[in-house]
Amino acid sequence: MDYDSLMYIHLFTVVPCIFLGAYGLLGKKGTAVHKSLGKIYMVLMLFTASVTLFMPADVGGRFLDHFGWIHLFSFLTIWTVPTAYTAIRKGNIRAHQRKMILLYIGAIGIAGGFTLAPGRYLHELFFG
Repeated sequence: MDYDSLMYIHLFTVVPCIFLGAYGLLGKKGTAVHKSLGKIYMVLMLFTASVTLFMPADVGGRFLDHFGWIHLFSFLTIWTVPTAYTAIRKGNIRAHQRKMILLYIGAIGIAGGFTLAPGRYLHELFFG
């Protein structure tokens, strides 16, 4: 699959996560809606992080002629989602909360912020 297709798949799956994650962090916890939307959020985050692993870094240096610093957020997501899910299944609410905050700030906030850097698609889309 070409880079553009992967990029659009990534955008299609990560944009809902901006809103689902915000609702999960700001909304009432423990409700059926929180649990259902949280599961959707986690699946989308895992999927979108997996997609990004197939996208070569376009900005900055590369490791193994493919991975860039931005890919660290993909690995953060792939580690954080299952451990946050395991934490809540075991009743460790505090660990689950920490991991979900880390995931949102790191993968949505920081990594999302990097997508606005010059040379990236979203920078060109929003700022011409």
